[in-house]
Amino acid sequence: MIIGFIGFGRVSESLTKLFKDEKIISSDYGRSKQSINRMKKANVEILDDFNQVAIESDLLISANSPSQALGVAEEYGSKTNGIFLDLNNISPETSEEINKTVDNFVDGAIIGKVESSPMIYLSGEKANQLVFLNSYLPVKIISDKIGDASRLKLLRSIYTKTVSTTLIETMEIAKEFNLEKEVLETIAYSEGDEFINSALSRIKNTKNSSSRKKEELEELISYFKDVNDLTMARATYKKLKRM
Repeated sequence: MIIGFIGFGRVSESLTKLFKDEKIISSDYGRSKQSINRMKKANVEILDDFNQVAIESDLLISANSPSQALGVAEEYGSKTNGIFLDLNNISPETSEEINKTVDNFVDGAIIGKVESSPMIYLSGEKANQLVFLNSYLPVKIISDKIGDASRLKLLRSIYTKTVSTTLIETMEIAKEFNLEKEVLETIAYSEGDEFINSALSRIKNTKNSSSRKKEELEELISYFKDVNDLTMARATYKKLKRM
């Protein structure tokens, strides 16, 4: 099995470590020095360009950003004879657009921290061809309908991003009164012993990736705009935009 990555950021690097028994390929064409160093450190076979990566891959994974997902699918996903798996936080509408371009498309959603054996939810008619990934991390096929994995990820994001920005705002206010430690302790009293470490990790992660999370929320708000008023999602977006 040859697994190719279009782009090589944190997600690609973490998955490469999990897929240790498979041949991993990518390209350094147009990549930053940081991405190239990641590839070399992960012992990835570096090809001249992403067209070559697409052609040689049995499984081609796109893990870039929502704004690049459709372009990557149109340019490279259509060239692979293998499965094209998108793991970006895209809207179901974008998934459906990709499906029009790529014959062997599977819609994917990473749930949990990618650095520590996350779960991948899959949807699409070809999703059952990726059950072998269960050898490396938990994989669940939820339906044969393109867009369902993306919907699930967006719905989860309403909760997780809102909780994260609420925590950040709470701690910003607590800092003004020098009560940060005490606030975390009082919440942990009802939320459990693991809350403090989890909350601090959530705050750090959200601040470090606020730009990407803002972009993901834009997709979410656009897709669900006719479903509800999205009061909390819109407030979370404004908070992330100010970070």
